[in-house]
Order: sequence, then structure tokens, then C-alpha cells
Amino acid sequence: MKHSRDKRVNRWQDRYTMLFGLLMLVAIGGQPVASAIGLLAEHAGHADPARIGPGLALAAVAYAGYLALVRAVGPVVLSAADASWRLLSPLPRRSVLGRTTTLMAAVAVLCGLALGVVLVAALGAPDHTLVRLAAALFLGLCATLGGMALGVMGQSSPAWDGWLQALTTATVAAAVLLAVLGSGPGRSFLASVANAPSWPAAALATAVTAFLVRRAWRELPRVPARAILAASVRTGRVTQAAVALDPSALTWAAEDAHWRSRTPGSKAWPVRGAWVLGWQELRRLGRHPVRLAVLALSPVLPALAVTAGGPRLAAVLAFAGGLAAAASATSGVRRDGDNPALLRLLAVGRRRALAVRAVPSTLVSAAWLAAALGAMTVTGEMTDPSGMTDPSGITDAAWWLFGPACAPALAAAASRMALRRPVDHSMPVIDTPGGAIPTGPLLWAATGLDLALLGVAPTLVAFVVQPADLLPWLATQALTGLAVLGGYLRLRG
Repeated sequence: MKHSRDKRVNRWQDRYTMLFGLLMLVAIGGQPVASAIGLLAEHAGHADPARIGPGLALAAVAYAGYLALVRAVGPVVLSAADASWRLLSPLPRRSVLGRTTTLMAAVAVLCGLALGVVLVAALGAPDHTLVRLAAALFLGLCATLGGMALGVMGQSSPAWDGWLQALTTATVAAAVLLAVLGSGPGRSFLASVANAPSWPAAALATAVTAFLVRRAWRELPRVPARAILAASVRTGRVTQAAVALDPSALTWAAEDAHWRSRTPGSKAWPVRGAWVLGWQELRRLGRHPVRLAVLALSPVLPALAVTAGGPRLAAVLAFAGGLAAAASATSGVRRDGDNPALLRLLAVGRRRALAVRAVPSTLVSAAWLAAALGAMTVTGEMTDPSGMTDPSGITDAAWWLFGPACAPALAAAASRMALRRPVDHSMPVIDTPGGAIPTGPLLWAATGLDLALLGVAPTLVAFVVQPADLLPWLATQALTGLAVLGGYLRLRG
């Protein structure tokens, strides 16, 4: 009797704590959210037809990223203690996964509200503003809840996992189609879609989401324990890396997990000597088809941001993407930094190895940034409306040449990021009026980024100035990029 009374008291305390935390969350975040929604409703109106397509394309890309993240996480995960003890016990599976189910629903709701805000910002609200806003938020909620339910079913069945991958691929294809339609030929069609009644889409989304959520609730007890354990291990590594502020541990875990179940083929390489290191990096990158697909499709994001009305965001996406493209070919640099003995076995000097390994990073970054700047030129952001030619003979359409000019500096920055040590938490904390700032994570985040900003400074200034003659700026950027890479190799080697 006493045990059952204590159990009821503990259950009441848990419910009270959860309710109190929810009320505090509403009290803290309710006012900013309400103000943002009110401001959005006040300024919503007829959306620019030229921005409907890019805005919807960005929303589709965000939703595809959400689906990919759901599949990568699990989404059904447990803590280390629950995965070790309660999961394999005779307890009912739904009671073991009760807290996980609540967390998944909360994440889906938050992501759905954010997606709904993006939708109403892209489509506008030509009439019945509050109704349109509510419909957009409801569609976002249905999309994210349905995606989460599909992820749960995919974790229990390979067939449903195939449907989840197909939905992700279809969402990416829809983003490409919307970007093409928004560039001119389909603007009238997209404008008619924005003005169409929202209740048919809401009714269809309700039916599909209800079916998926009900099916996922039935499949929840059937999720194999091995799938939950694998997802829990991945989530535990992510949590450990986040708590310790050491993302390098997460990248190593992902790299090891990728190669653990694969046996690469063996054949003669077409290069000899130190160039083997560069060829090895290219071969490793070629064995990541998903990474290659993301690199091939992502250069359109800055152009979409420009067309959607965010030129500053487009510039940030362009150079962040160029740096990320360069960093995608630095696995060998990280290996050399963690285990210098392997490099000594190859009888290659450190400086020469860094120089050779910088070649793939330079090539990948040059191709990605040239494609991104070329797409921004096509959208009209970097092109002179007069169409006149510069005195140097280089037209404004040649902004893409800044991609190869910036690539050496970005390759040096990516190499510096790959060789940085873990976060030093013993460093002092700086007291500022805005709060305490730990210098360890700050210096870790700035390592590599400082070299990238220094190396692409001429291009950034050219973006702001918009000069009539591009040749001096292009030459300055090329010399700066080579000087940054040369100085880095000299000091690091």
C-alpha cells in the first residue's frame, strides 16, 4: 500500500514539474512569439511573384533537411540508462518510450511552426490574413508531424525507410522545380497558387498526417531494439560532443561509422610520390555519394536567397558554402594531425604533405564558389543592368572568377580548421556587460575562420563597393589567396 501511494505521489510530482516548466516556457517565450506573429500578420499582403518561387524553394530545402535529420537521429532514441536497462526489460514498449514520444512531438511542433512562418512569408496573405496565417502554420505542423511519423515507421521497417528517402529526394526535386518556375516561366502559376483557397490543402494534409501518425503509433512498439540502441548510441555521441564542445569527436564518429561496414576496392593509382596524398583525398570524397550530391546542388542556395530578397544572407551562404566545400576534402589533414606517425611512414615532409592535400580542397572550393557566384550572376544580383563592358574587358558576368581566386585562401582556412586542437576549457572567462564569454570555445570557433576572412577580404569589399572595373579586384584577390596559402604552409610546415 505504501509503495503504491509513493508511486502516485511521484507521478503527481512529475506531472506538476512538467506543467510548471511548460507554463514558464510559455511565459518567457509567449510575448516574443506573439509579437513576431502579430508583426507578420500586419505586414503580410500580396507577395512579390518573383519571390514566391525562391521562397518556396528555400522552404522545401529546409523541409528536406528536417527529414534527413529525422532519419539520421533515429528518431526513436533513449538515454544510456534506459537503453541499457528498461529497453530490454519486459516493460511495455510504449511506457518505456513515453518521454521520447513527447519529445519527438515537441520537436515536430516547433519545427512545424517555423516552417509555417516561412510559408506565409513566401506566399503572403492577399486576403483573410489571420486565416492564411493559421493555414500556413497548420500546413507546417502537418508536414513536420507527418515527417516525424514516417521516420518512426522507417526505423521499424526498411520499406517505410525507403518511402522516407523517396520523400526527401522528391522534396529536393520540388525545390529545384520551384526555383526554375520562379525564375520567370511559372511566376503567374505560382501567383495563382498563392491566391488559391487554402482549405483543400489543409484538408488533404490533415488526412495524410492523421493516417501517418496513427500508423506510427501502432508501429512504435514494433521498432526493433537494435535500431533504438544504434540511434541511442549516435545521439549519445552527439550529446557528448555538444556538452564537451568538441565537434571533432562527432566528425570522427561519423567517419568511422561510414567506413565500418564498407570494404573499398583496391587498384593501382595513376600518381606516384607525394601526389598520392591528394589522389587519396579525391578518392575518399568520391566514395561519399551523398556528400557529392549535396555539394552539386547546394550552390543554388545563395541565388535563391538573393531572389527571395536576402542579399546579405546570400553573401554569407556563398562564402560559408565555399569554406564548407573546402573542408569536405580535409579528412587526410585531420588524420595527419591526429597520427603523425602515418605521415612519417610515407616519407613525405609535413609542409609538402599540407601543400599536396590543399590541392583537392582548392579544386572543390573553386568549383563550388564559382558555381554559386555564377548562379547569383544569372539571378541579376551581380550583373550591371546596363550590360556595359568594363574598361579591362571583363564584364560584370565574370564575378564567378572570384571563386577560383578565393579558393586557395579557403583551402588554407579549411586545413587550419582540420588541425585545430580540442576546446581548452581551462582558459579564462571574459566578463562583459552582456554576460560572461568563455575564451576557449571562442578561440576554437575563430580558428580557421580568421584566415578565411583575411583571405577573401578583397572579394568582400568588392561586393560592398560594386566596382566598375573588376580586373584590379580580381588580381588583388588572386594574389591575396595565394599569399595566404603560401604563408600558412610556411608557418605550419
